[in-house]
Amino acid sequence: MLNMLSAMLGRTTIVKEARRGNVGDIIYRVLAYAFGLSFLFLTLWIIFELAYQAIPAFQEFGFEFFWSTTWDPVAGQFGALPAIQGTLVTAFIAMALAGPIGIGIAAFLVEIAPRRVDRVVGFLVEMLAAIPSVVYGLWGIFVLAPFLRTYVEPWLIPAVGWLPFFSGPFRGYSVFTASLVLTIMILPTVAAISRNVLRAVPMEQREAMLALGSTRWEMFSQAVLPYAKGGIIGALALALGRAAGETMAVTIIIGNARRIFESVFEQGVTMASIIAANFTDASGALYRPSLFLVGFTLFLITFTINVIARLLIKATSSGPEGGV
Repeated sequence: MLNMLSAMLGRTTIVKEARRGNVGDIIYRVLAYAFGLSFLFLTLWIIFELAYQAIPAFQEFGFEFFWSTTWDPVAGQFGALPAIQGTLVTAFIAMALAGPIGIGIAAFLVEIAPRRVDRVVGFLVEMLAAIPSVVYGLWGIFVLAPFLRTYVEPWLIPAVGWLPFFSGPFRGYSVFTASLVLTIMILPTVAAISRNVLRAVPMEQREAMLALGSTRWEMFSQAVLPYAKGGIIGALALALGRAAGETMAVTIIIGNARRIFESVFEQGVTMASIIAANFTDASGALYRPSLFLVGFTLFLITFTINVIARLLIKATSSGPEGGV
C-alpha cells in the first residue's frame, strides 16, 4: 500500500518516513497533496460542467454565437456580442480610471504619509472590498447617477460630446455609471497590492537616488516604479479580472439593454448581468444552454486574466527591473 502511494505521489520519502515511524509526516504530506490537488479538481469540474451545459447552444449557433447581436428568447436566437462588448468596455474603463488612482494612493501611503495616516487610510481603502456589490449598485442608482446628472453632465457632454463614444444624452442607468461603480469596487485591489509592492522595494533604491541629488519624484519614477512595475502590472490584471466578472452592481446600474451601444452614456449589458437577469426565467431547449455558453466564455476570460496576472507577478518577482 505504501509503495502504491509513493508511486502515485512521485516520491519515495513517504516509504522512508514510514520505515522510520513518522506517521505524522505521512499524514501531513498526503493531506497537503490532497488539498493542493483539490483546487485543480474543482477548477476542472467547473470548466467541464459549464462546457457540458453549453454544448447544445454551441452546436446550434457555432462560433457565430460570439459575434451575433440578436438575443431573442421568443425566436430562439441568441448572440453574445452585446454582452461581450459591455463586459470589455466597462472593465477596461474601470481599470483605466482605477489604475492611476490606486497607484497614486499606494504611492502616497508608502512614500509620503506618516505611519499613523498610512494605517488609517490603508484600512479604509481595504474596507471598500468588504462592501457587498449590491450595496454599490444601490449607491450607484440613488447617489452616483443623480450626482452625475446634476453636476457632471452639464460640463462633460459639451467637453467630450463631439467624440462618438461619448455622444448623446446621459442616462442614469448607463455603461458610464456602471464603469464608475466598477472603478470604486476595484480600487482596493489596485491600491492594496501596489502598496505592498512599493513597500517591499529596498530602501537602498531610494537612498541611492537621493544621494545622487534626485528629487523625490525622480527617485520614485526612476528607482521605485521600475523595480515594482511587475507587481503593479499584476495588480492591474487582477483588478481587470474582478471588473470583468462583477455581477450584481453592474446588473442594477447598466440597464440590461441587449444591444450594441455606440456611446457609454447609453444602456448596455455584460456577460455577468445577462446571466443574473435571465437565468431564473430561462426555459426552452436553447435559452439556458446559451446562458451557460455566456458563462463559460466569461469564465475563460476572467481565468485567463488571473493566470496572466499570476505569471507576471512570478516572472517579475526578483531583480531590479521587476518588482518584488
